[in-house]
Amino acid sequence: MTIFHVEYTYAPEAAAIRDEHRPAHREYLGGLHEAGSLLYVGPFADGSGAGLMIVADDEAQARRLLADDPFASVGAIAATTVREWTQVFGPF
Repeated sequence: MTIFHVEYTYAPEAAAIRDEHRPAHREYLGGLHEAGSLLYVGPFADGSGAGLMIVADDEAQARRLLADDPFASVGAIAATTVREWTQVFGPF
């Protein structure tokens, strides 16, 4: 398994959409976390987006997991960046 760092960038004009769909978004991410596919997630303090760490076989699988996020299906994310990540120190 490979770890991927993901950055969601939020568009300010989609704030109401995110507010409306946040419960489903968090429920979905909670399921990924329980399944072991999501190591951590959280929004940036300035509201500009969020950071996630996804565990997947490859980038394609990581992107498929992200595509099922309710935020993705309603256009609440302006951009998604996925990068393979190599841990040097830490709990993962």
